[in-house]
Amino acid sequence: MVMTQRIAVLGATGSIGDSTLAILAAQPQLYKVYALSGYHRLDKLFALCQQFLPKRVSVPTAAVDDFAERLNAAGLDIDVVGGAAGLVDIATDSQTDTVVAAIVGAAGLPSTLAAARAGKRILLANKEALVMAGKVMINAVKTHNATLLPLDSEHNAIFQCLPFAIQQDCSQIHQSNHGVRKLWLTASGGPFLQQSFEQMQQAGIAEAVNHPNWSMGQKISVDSATMMNKGLELIEACHLFDLSEDQINVVIHPQSIIHSMVEYSDGSFLAQLGSPDMKTPIAHALSYPDRIDSGSQPLDLFALSGLEFVKPDLQKFACLRLARQAMQAGTQATIVLNAANEIAVAAFLNGQIRLTDIAEINEQALNEIEVPVLTETADINDILAIDKIARQHTDTLVAKLA
Repeated sequence: MVMTQRIAVLGATGSIGDSTLAILAAQPQLYKVYALSGYHRLDKLFALCQQFLPKRVSVPTAAVDDFAERLNAAGLDIDVVGGAAGLVDIATDSQTDTVVAAIVGAAGLPSTLAAARAGKRILLANKEALVMAGKVMINAVKTHNATLLPLDSEHNAIFQCLPFAIQQDCSQIHQSNHGVRKLWLTASGGPFLQQSFEQMQQAGIAEAVNHPNWSMGQKISVDSATMMNKGLELIEACHLFDLSEDQINVVIHPQSIIHSMVEYSDGSFLAQLGSPDMKTPIAHALSYPDRIDSGSQPLDLFALSGLEFVKPDLQKFACLRLARQAMQAGTQATIVLNAANEIAVAAFLNGQIRLTDIAEINEQALNEIEVPVLTETADINDILAIDKIARQHTDTLVAKLA
């Protein structure tokens, strides 16, 4: 008898939430939506509660009472919790089997780490959890026998192309018999791949979020436009697969058909291909080690006119260069870079700075902000303290440019 898996979707109103819930709705015999969370789009969250009838829901602390009253008025018996504590409560709930960690930014770190310490099965879309707390997260997963499966299409592709032994234990990647030489992260190049740096300087918000291949939220779309998204994915891959940054290459692949590759010592490249649809990696992680129908459009090989590969321009896409530098410097630097980037992207979306100012602000933050070096015994409070310092300093950098 197949046991129904109880799923908590943290970040249910975003694009990852949309794709995840579409799969869950199509597979009711396998999955039950146990809990949902949302932050800004509470009307959408309410509609999801009506559709999926979860047992629990998390909203911003200030919205708990109003949301609970709204649910009661609709005849819905759903436990409402609030804020970071509410997210942690859901992530560690004994009734939660799987946590889909899809909250954008540093806000997703506490609940994701709590899920790891509770030994949960974690489907990770919140890359900041590893960018900010990679060693802490991976140690928590190992210590508490949690399961960590990547949802980012690139990391999921690499995971699929690795031997089963490495999938089960990333430290096995260093065993010579597996023959892993390098990992290759593919990048679309975003909306400005064919445009000059000067054109990027003049770009507005609508142009920056108009991704050619993927439908994503504003923040991640801007990160894709600057290639900071690929920089964050590089840092994430180092932690997920226990490799240094010089063992991971980034290649621009404008068609977004090959989602990433593993290079082996015998000269083989194993690649995972598919249509650019997040439902594919999500379905893989949900059902791993089995397979289910994702509902995504099958790839039509006969329709492919060609697959291109381009070396990234690190002057135009300076954020990718900064991510490598931060990874070399240590976790404290990746925390600073992530925090600075979140502040800078928000400033761009608010019309305060230019798109190209984001990289400039990120570089200034890395060069100027002095924070303590994190030790092996660092905990989440140490991490969040550095994050706070970096955000405060970056606010001053934005103010100078705005």
